[in-house]
Amino acid sequence: MKSGKLVAALVVAALVAFLLYSTLGAQRVQCRSCAEFNGQRNCATATAATREEAARSAQTTACGTIAQGMAESINCTNSKPVSLECEGN
Repeated sequence: MKSGKLVAALVVAALVAFLLYSTLGAQRVQCRSCAEFNGQRNCATATAATREEAARSAQTTACGTIAQGMAESINCTNSKPVSLECEGN
């Protein structure tokens, strides 16, 4: 009975390790974007597989707290960031 529990624990640990590796391994680029909208400024960091995805996600996150409603969120996200710094491949 104990060997069955050990095997199950090892299988679960292997599955968790695989999920962490596959999730974190795909996110190779980290970007920090600062957005300015309606006189407010906010910065956010995001990671993704490509520079474009990471930059877009960081800009969207930065706009999340300074834009009100869907139209403002879209306008803020589509505006040029005040600053953008990316690291990674």
